[in-house]
Amino acid sequence: MANRMSCGYILCTVLLSVAVLLAVTVTGAILFMNHYHTPVTESPPVISTNPEEANALVTIEKADSSRINIFIDPNCPSAAGTLGRMEGLQTSLLRAVTDHDAEAKATKSQQKALLVTVADEVAKLLTHAVQLRADCDSLKKGHSAMGQELSALQGEQGRLIQLLSESQTNMARLVSSVSDVLDTLQKERGGARPRLKADLQRAPARGARPRGCSNGSRPRDCFDIYVSGQQEDGIYSIFPTHYPDGFQVYCDMTTDGGGWTVSCHHAGDTG
Repeated sequence: MANRMSCGYILCTVLLSVAVLLAVTVTGAILFMNHYHTPVTESPPVISTNPEEANALVTIEKADSSRINIFIDPNCPSAAGTLGRMEGLQTSLLRAVTDHDAEAKATKSQQKALLVTVADEVAKLLTHAVQLRADCDSLKKGHSAMGQELSALQGEQGRLIQLLSESQTNMARLVSSVSDVLDTLQKERGGARPRLKADLQRAPARGARPRGCSNGSRPRDCFDIYVSGQQEDGIYSIFPTHYPDGFQVYCDMTTDGGGWTVSCHHAGDTG
């Protein structure tokens, strides 16, 4: 800054010198012209400084009392004012630089904090995206598994429907067979009942001993006889608890495991 001030001061000095030289040259030219055109008897013009005129460097006064003022305004500032302005400018510049640095630091800090926040959010988004991708893969696998299970269930449903259809067919056949068997049994029992009644009504042969349990015990019903080992259909003697004297009955030892009391004949009864 001191070098700049010195250069400005030198420049102002040079300009002032050039102006003075120019003024002297003009004055010399005017004097030469006056001397050439004016008789020798005329008095030469008077050149002097003019303190009455502001910014007037020199004043040329002719013999006819006319004046020529030469003005120059170099606008050369003083060294003290220039130094003060330079110091103020330097202070303002330093203040502006300091404020800019502070703002830059604050902005940098804010940007850094913002970058950290953005980085955290990006990391969270990446984690969330990975989780979503994993969930999507799991859903795809689950959908595929559900599709396979649904296909399996549909196959099982088809097989169940087929089994139900076959079961219905077999049930119809079984019902028909059972109906036929029942009809046959009913017919056989209808034919055997008269024979059974005749056998029960017929008096036993003299000296004949009614059949009972093979071990000689007194059976209470046909099931006791069946358990004792007698497993042939026929007429047997049973001795129920409420009728200790006993009576003869027809025992069915083949139907549904045997041991069934089909009919009985008390003394004095028929049927």
